[in-house]
Amino acid sequence: MQNQVEVLADDMGNVVRLSKNNPEFGYIRLGYNSVTINPGGWLKERNLTTLVMGTVENLNTYAKTLGKHISGKIVVIESFEPFNSKNPDRDLKFAGDTGIICCLDGEPIYRKTEYTLDMNKQDILIAHNNGDAIRAANETSTESVASKTKEKIEPHTTAEAFGLGTDDSETESDELPAPPEIVEIEVDDELEIEDEVEEEETFDL
Repeated sequence: MQNQVEVLADDMGNVVRLSKNNPEFGYIRLGYNSVTINPGGWLKERNLTTLVMGTVENLNTYAKTLGKHISGKIVVIESFEPFNSKNPDRDLKFAGDTGIICCLDGEPIYRKTEYTLDMNKQDILIAHNNGDAIRAANETSTESVASKTKEKIEPHTTAEAFGLGTDDSETESDELPAPPEIVEIEVDDELEIEDEVEEEETFDL
């Protein structure tokens, strides 16, 4: 449901999920679906997830008060500073599956999501300016897929093989400007929590 936070259980129906390396700690995964319209007029549906972390005992108590949906929202927070000093690379903002880190003037951008009850809280975003590198990586990936697909096409399946011409004439159309660059990022829900958890610092995922 749009603009509502959903409590996401695992495949077994468990709301509280255990840490992989420290059974005393765990997390609850939350999902948030919303629709936004950017300044350029493009409508975008966003599916965000985040984690509520704590001791298993506290999480189990909290989970008993939860329904399928809860009040609040999930916001995106971006920064030039790592959110986790012990594992700074964990929250780097990557552009989809390209392996390219989103940067502004060469400075890497870090990204995390956060659950809040404050409905007036807004995303804190940093616009990257290494779009050329991201587009080049996407084009390389697209060309690779297209090349493999073309190799699979039999010669007698083309239009020319059947004596059919192709219409290269231009026709009028209501062309839209190119859509904005989309950077898809997901939250890793595989928790590996260290024995000691410092206050005000997220532990390792």
